[in-house]
Amino acid sequence: MTPILELINIRVGYGQSVVLQDVSLNLREGEIVCLLGANGAGKTTTTRVVSGLLAPWAGEIRYAGENIATVPAHKRVELGICLSPEGRQVFPNFSVYENLLLGSFSKKARLRRTEMFDEVYGLFPRLAERRKQKAGLMSGGEQQMLAIGRALMGCPKLLMLDEPSLGLGPKIIIDVYEAVASIAKRGLSILFVEQNVQAALMIAHRGYVLANGHIAAEGTSAELRSSPLVQEAFLGKKPSRQDLSEVHRA
Repeated sequence: MTPILELINIRVGYGQSVVLQDVSLNLREGEIVCLLGANGAGKTTTTRVVSGLLAPWAGEIRYAGENIATVPAHKRVELGICLSPEGRQVFPNFSVYENLLLGSFSKKARLRRTEMFDEVYGLFPRLAERRKQKAGLMSGGEQQMLAIGRALMGCPKLLMLDEPSLGLGPKIIIDVYEAVASIAKRGLSILFVEQNVQAALMIAHRGYVLANGHIAAEGTSAELRSSPLVQEAFLGKKPSRQDLSEVHRA
């Protein structure tokens, strides 16, 4: 089966600084794949390259078998590539409803707005309860739900989540990851960036570790949990959080 996403020998950076060097990874339909690494490793840069916000200097971006390296960002949304960005980036003076509406600007998404509103509100009932509330008055967890919901309004086939647990309490992290697991069961492919390595490896099928702009390790979640590199750099010990293991089985 052709992967829905393939990065092949991607090289990119900012100005004269190289951030990613010969990075290759892939994602199959219905898979949850995490991208791990310390601050500055190139995780967010990877999502920017896939979404079209940053053009690669070299390499290929293959989506459903086609090289889309030169396809502009708005066209990639039409193709089904949607991003929930780091820091949530909701529009604080707009209501929940208005924020979600802005996620459905593509032609395909406009045709399915009613259906997608129902889906997002079903996934995140709190958003339905607060649909008239200004996004800037919501908690961090609610804003994260809104950011994910806004990305879902674009009718993605590939959903990218950049640091979905950043700044959230343990209970809200569980809620967010339960939603991610539910989304994947509907057939979406999910690529997500995380620094919360224990949480990420509980929910992901596979993962990649970025270090100094290179892929330093890859494998199934179980393989990465037992990897000496991951153990030493991120975990310190094997994860044992029962609550997140429940999320994985949900």
